[in-house]
Amino acid sequence: MAEKQKTVSQDVVFVGAGLHTGVECKAVVKAAAAGEGIKFKRVDLDNTPLIPALAENVVDTARGTMLGANGATVSTIEHLLAALCALHIDNALIEINGPEIPILKGNARPFFDALKQAGTTELDAEREYFEVSEKIVYSEPERGVEIVAYPSDTFKVDVKINYDSSLLRSQYASLDCLCKFEEEIADSRTFCFFKEIEQLVQANLIKGGDLENAIVIVDSEISQSDVDTIANLLNKKGLVAKQGYVSNPDLYFDNEPARHKLLDVIGDLMLVGMPIKGHIIATIPGHKANTEFAKLIRKQIKSHRGPQAPRIDINATPVYDINQIKKILPHRYPFQLVDKVMSITDTEIVGIKNVTNNEPFFQGHFPEEPVMPGVLHLEAMAQCGGVLALSSVEEPERWSTYFVSMDKIKFRRKVVPGDVLVFKLKLISPIRRGIVHMSCLAFVGDQLATEAELMAQIVKNK
Repeated sequence: MAEKQKTVSQDVVFVGAGLHTGVECKAVVKAAAAGEGIKFKRVDLDNTPLIPALAENVVDTARGTMLGANGATVSTIEHLLAALCALHIDNALIEINGPEIPILKGNARPFFDALKQAGTTELDAEREYFEVSEKIVYSEPERGVEIVAYPSDTFKVDVKINYDSSLLRSQYASLDCLCKFEEEIADSRTFCFFKEIEQLVQANLIKGGDLENAIVIVDSEISQSDVDTIANLLNKKGLVAKQGYVSNPDLYFDNEPARHKLLDVIGDLMLVGMPIKGHIIATIPGHKANTEFAKLIRKQIKSHRGPQAPRIDINATPVYDINQIKKILPHRYPFQLVDKVMSITDTEIVGIKNVTNNEPFFQGHFPEEPVMPGVLHLEAMAQCGGVLALSSVEEPERWSTYFVSMDKIKFRRKVVPGDVLVFKLKLISPIRRGIVHMSCLAFVGDQLATEAELMAQIVKNK
């Protein structure tokens, strides 16, 4: 069965101070319709502007990810987005009455737990993925930053971080399934170095930060006078710091910083606007690199808007070979136009036609420039659809399918000898009273060759 889009089953409320602004805000995650995606709504501002969670709306990545649109901004969104991703929530409206998502525990745990408890609702629309079909690379060579995506049937992330620090040099973290997010990633907290705190405070940041929601890394000996200076800046009297990791509670994982960077990668890549099937390998990632990589993917999505060719291995063992197809369809030479079926479900089928120069129609269409007639594209797709329609009936050889109508036909490119036509057909509505209504696509490689909506009737032979 096709995977469905999801939204939250009920409102989920989060209240707390923002990490950097220190402003207490309330964020309410509400259900949204299929296809709406994730959107933030600033309910404290006039006209309650919407801010779609898309990479092109990133306006700042200095110490977190900030989005801006329609005259409004919202920041530190990555932990909430990571929790939504882990729970496969595609659509949600997040109403917030301030500029920053509450930092809470500095990780994704409170977001994940509350959203999980609220539950999700399936929507009447299929989930659409961005499937990595070839290597995608973003790099900043001068800083050693690189994020690469490789093809994969699932979403996986590997992260390596490296700091010029005696305490935190190289660390690795990996996640091979979002199903492990709750156990392996959700608790990992944000972190900073003690030597950065004065600079961050002077930049008017981390007003909501403390040892309850962040790990402080002290990687060199410090004097109590330095500690007192920081304590005064933070208005936290009696602060004590010693060399090592300073946090409350202690580290959840030995490599908690690397795991938190992995959490940020997941959250920032939600700005692609759809779930990803791909293996992400991130070296020294940060919000700037993460969101720039998301922008690369967004550009690919925009440039490939429209139908995507099925991701199949044409050399794999077919579900039905030519002899099996002949047991289902009555067509024979020179009019058998489907060579094999690569996949089939109750509602969808993928088939193949190898176009060779020996096809009889090339003798007259055209002798000096052979082109497969467009009407035969339609016939081949219809035959592929016939396999789907007849594969579920007893004694399929006693049935035939006949065209009832053709609609929305478009021929996108020529099909010539040597091409391999890949057909993807999907039921528009369930088969009733023998009527089959399908959306039909034919590809050569990644290029769409022909598209149409075909309707046929299954009739028992006399």
